[in-house]
Amino acid sequence: MATNAPKKDVVIVGLGWTGSILAMELCEEGLEVLALERGDDRDTVPDFKYPEVADELKYGVRYGFMQKPRNSTLTVRRTLEETALPYRMLGSFLPGDGVGGAGIHWNGHNWRPMVEELRLRSYVEESFGAEIIPEDMTIQDWGVDYDELEPYFDRFEKVAGIAGQAGNINGKIVEGGNPFEAPRSGDFPMPPLPQTVDAMMFADAARKMGYHPFPRPAANASQAYTNPYGMQLGPCNFCGFCERFGCLNYSKSSPQTCVLAALKRKSNFSYKVNSEVLKVELAPDGKTATGVTYVTAEGEEVFQPADLVILAAYQLHNVHLMLLSGIGQPYDPATGEGVTGKNYAYQMNGGTSLFFKDIEFNPFVGAGSNGMVIDDFAINQIDFGKEGFIGGSYISSGTTNGQPIRSMRLPPGTPSWGTAWKQATKEWYGHSMSIGSHGSNMAYRDTYLDLDPTYKDRHGRPLMRMTFNWKPNDIRMTQFMKTKIEPIAESMSPDIMQSSYKSEGAMYDVRPYQTTHNVGGAIMGTDPKTSALNRYLQSWDVHNVFVMGATAFPQNLQYNPTGMVGGLAYWSANAIRKDYLPNPRPLV
Repeated sequence: MATNAPKKDVVIVGLGWTGSILAMELCEEGLEVLALERGDDRDTVPDFKYPEVADELKYGVRYGFMQKPRNSTLTVRRTLEETALPYRMLGSFLPGDGVGGAGIHWNGHNWRPMVEELRLRSYVEESFGAEIIPEDMTIQDWGVDYDELEPYFDRFEKVAGIAGQAGNINGKIVEGGNPFEAPRSGDFPMPPLPQTVDAMMFADAARKMGYHPFPRPAANASQAYTNPYGMQLGPCNFCGFCERFGCLNYSKSSPQTCVLAALKRKSNFSYKVNSEVLKVELAPDGKTATGVTYVTAEGEEVFQPADLVILAAYQLHNVHLMLLSGIGQPYDPATGEGVTGKNYAYQMNGGTSLFFKDIEFNPFVGAGSNGMVIDDFAINQIDFGKEGFIGGSYISSGTTNGQPIRSMRLPPGTPSWGTAWKQATKEWYGHSMSIGSHGSNMAYRDTYLDLDPTYKDRHGRPLMRMTFNWKPNDIRMTQFMKTKIEPIAESMSPDIMQSSYKSEGAMYDVRPYQTTHNVGGAIMGTDPKTSALNRYLQSWDVHNVFVMGATAFPQNLQYNPTGMVGGLAYWSANAIRKDYLPNPRPLV
């Protein structure tokens, strides 16, 4: 039987980006806020101190800041006919572990969505006709538009301290920025990062072909900066230890660097680590939550009562908790009915590697968000009817790290071990670069999340089951990007060139890392029959439960999701503060 804890006004599940933001915003309303984090406590000191954190084997290869599958996993299958099996070794995606979550180990690529992405189905139907949407594709509008969210994107960029070059300020196109981006109310908080030689080579080649290169928006500080919470960032020193590592230099935007130290000074905030939430508890009528039940590191079950429950865990875990707790009707792909688990989506990437015998790229000099980008093949720049797919991609190049264990590009045909491998490594390390496509991924009737009928976790709960595979639409999109990238690469006259893009018949493979950009499963919208959350990220069925993060995406953007996640968190927090707290109820 669970022990009853003293009641709090708010309980937040997860203390990463969104949990930190919601805790700060609700503490400022004077509420008593408790955050429950399943992993360890983590802070810049001592957890990210030099030289310990710059250990590629421990953190880059052995995933020191990631969740261990023995403690938290799911099952995976590609079709409805397959039997799902547990994800036993991290590969395709890497959920973070502990305070800060995935905000610890990301590279820092921070983007806003395009106007058209937030109303994708309407945009496609109006511009190209509904008939081009495949029958099994279940894309939806988001239920909120870009203009509504713009102030909240701006707020997140100021808190996170994003470095970049605006391309569209209030409708005026600015030289050197992204001319295809949605209008922003002001420039980035910091100027863009300096660029490495590969990024400049790519930008020069793209410019000569008539494209519009611009610096990647970066959550790596380009100069000293103090954010609205009084948190200080120092300029990035290009150490090359961003992705999979905590930042030792207070330069990469993370909950630790940007929010948590200020939040911990609030007397009405508290948090507990090694506290895994098992279930959201509902009142007998199922219309409100009474709190959550969690288990401590010692195995004790505790019921934490609260008036407001915020699910701010990783996308996969938010959906799992909703399914376990009976929040929203589970989605059924056979009938198309139900909402919780619907529209899981991922990301579609590809790239071309270039090798130059006479160019030294100094790959040990890198930053997670270093790079130059073109958006000439973004969602709003492609004729979907003509090209035969729905989606888009940004194309970029730049050195994010030169870590010799996992970032060793070698020419095709090189043996994977032995004397020949050693010789190739000696010859080519520092003599290669890549041009990558980072593309959207649509949602489909049979790509979804539900509870596995066979496998259970260490607490006896059903594991969540992921059903996902690549579809012809997404393959056509990445092959289209290949036809745009390869001519740019060829114009740079490399000695050797090698491309890697998924082709017809490709099946989803969980083994190689791709992105940690899992989205959907509890999507937002304007109709409770087709979405689990309303436009304010509030559960349609349980009005005192709000659900943060990429869980809410109806399909995936062409961009990395964090900027959208941050903007939505501030949008939802504003609705809670201004509208919900004075009169708790369904907001729509």
